[in-house]
Amino acid sequence: MEALSLDIFIVPVIAVICVVLMYVHFSRRVGDKENYRYYILGVAMVAFVLNLTWELAQGPLYEGFEYNRQHITFCALASIADMLMVLVLFFGFGLIYGNVFWIERLTVNKVVALVVVGTIGAIAAEKWHTAKGDWAYTDAMPILPWAEVGIVPVLQFALLPLVIFLICKRFINENNSEI
Repeated sequence: MEALSLDIFIVPVIAVICVVLMYVHFSRRVGDKENYRYYILGVAMVAFVLNLTWELAQGPLYEGFEYNRQHITFCALASIADMLMVLVLFFGFGLIYGNVFWIERLTVNKVVALVVVGTIGAIAAEKWHTAKGDWAYTDAMPILPWAEVGIVPVLQFALLPLVIFLICKRFINENNSEI
């Protein structure tokens, strides 16, 4: 990991703007605004915790990574960016399906679409960051040969959004929240 450059924050800033706009868009269309707020907060919190756990677990697969304050802080910042991207996926699919609570009715097609979009996004992000030198892999990182990026960070965005949404869906169903 090299020193943070200003351009590493471009995508997260765009993601914040998109999340805020989509949050407002959907908040105008839901009946129970308090449950909506908790629902989105739940997705955000689960996304942050699971992404931070993943970031810390995969840390040793990146050159120069150590479990010290600097690298853990970097992982926390990356997890905030990851959380924002999960929210962009959540709201983006909400726009596509015409319902912000689309995860309550998951189908095979929705799962496949989510995994494909997450995979493509992760490959694009990894190619961009590694090309710019924001980070580099150790020899221990398994590489997708056709994309020449790490498999572990691609799996993070191929699988974690679905896991996050399933956890949130279960929590909502257990609390019988009608939103």
